[in-house]
Amino acid sequence: MPPTFNTDPTQVVGLIAGGPDALVTSIEGAEDSRDLAQADLDALTLTPDDTVVGISASGRTPYAIAAVEHARSNGALTIGLSCNEHSALAAAADHGIEVVVGPELLTGSTRLKAGTAQKLVLNMLSTITMIRLGKTYGNLMVDVRASNEKLRARSRRIVALATGADDAEIERALAATDGEVKNAILVLLAGVDGPTAARLLEESGGRLRAALAAAGGG
Repeated sequence: MPPTFNTDPTQVVGLIAGGPDALVTSIEGAEDSRDLAQADLDALTLTPDDTVVGISASGRTPYAIAAVEHARSNGALTIGLSCNEHSALAAAADHGIEVVVGPELLTGSTRLKAGTAQKLVLNMLSTITMIRLGKTYGNLMVDVRASNEKLRARSRRIVALATGADDAEIERALAATDGEVKNAILVLLAGVDGPTAARLLEESGGRLRAALAAAGGG
C-alpha cells in the first residue's frame, strides 16, 4: 500500500496470529487465542473511524472471530471474510463476505483455492478504498511513491498518460514537485508552480480532480 498508493504505514495494517514471525515460522495455537486477537487490536488503539477485516478460510478461527467481535465492541466497522457459507466469522461481523470455492485439490489445504480467492477480495477492498480516498485519477495510480527505478519509470508514464506532455516537460514537472506524480500532473495541467500545486492538493484533501477544478484546470 505505501509504494502503490503513498499511504502512511499506519493507515493499512496487517495482523496475523502469532505476529510477523508467523509469516515464516509455524506458530501453533496462536490462531486459537481470542485474548491474543484482542491484545493485538488494543495495541493499535482502535476508534470508530477504523475498519477491521477478519480473514479465515473456514470462518471459524477463534483469533479472527475474536478480533471482529472486539473491534465491533469498540465501534469500528467490521467485515468477516471466509470461504464457507453461514460462517461464525460472518455472523460476528457487520458485513460478511463468503466466497465459497468448494473442496480444495488437496484436502484441507486452504492456501490453494481459498487463499487465492481471499487475496482477490482483499485486492478489491483495498483498491476501491484507495479510489474513494482520491488516490487515483481515472485509472491511473497518481499517488504512487517512486522508491525505485521501476516506480520512477512508472511515475513518468503516468504523468505522460494524464497530461500528454513531452519527456522534457515531465522531467521538469517532477523535479519541481520532488517526484510527486499527482503534483506534477497538476503543475502541467493547471500551469501552476510546485508549491502552488502542493497547496491546492492539500486544500482539496489530496483529490487531484478537485485541485484541478480549484485551479481552473478542469
